[in-house]
Order: sequence, then C-alpha cells, then structure tokens
Amino acid sequence: MKQVTVEGGVRIMAGTMVLVSVCLAMFVNKWWLALAVFVGLNLIQSAFTGFCPADKIMKAIGLPTSAGTCCAPRVNKKEELLKEVDNRR
Repeated sequence: MKQVTVEGGVRIMAGTMVLVSVCLAMFVNKWWLALAVFVGLNLIQSAFTGFCPADKIMKAIGLPTSAGTCCAPRVNKKEELLKEVDNRR
C-alpha cells in the first residue's frame, strides 16, 4: 500500500471537510455549506501563495513530504538559472 504524503493528507482532509459540510447542510442547516466554500477558497489561495494551513497540520502529525508536489518547498527558478550560468563560466 502506498504511503500517504503531505499532499495526499491535504487532499484527504479537504475532501472530508467538503463531504461533512454537504451532509451537515442536508440534514442540519444549509449554512454548513459555508464550510465547503471556506475549504474551496483556502485551496485556491494556497495554489497562488504556497501557504496552506492543512500542510502545517500534516507535517506536524509526521506525514512525509515528497519532492515535486504542491507541498514541497518551492525552488526559486531565477536563482537556479543564475547558478547554472555561473557554473558555466
């Protein structure tokens, strides 16, 4: 079985929150849909800013970060290109 990484944990958490929100909206009160809206907006902002509160939670509980994912540290492409140019000299 594949080990769950931070990115997978974030997806599981977001999906669970949306499903819980929809169930609560159906059976308790329609205002529970605000939770689903909050989760969606948080996913969108994390795509643009790189800041994801759920990412911090997943790392705190010990899930591993896999390279090349949305939750891995970002690499500054400009710095990488400058280092490559310097190495060629």
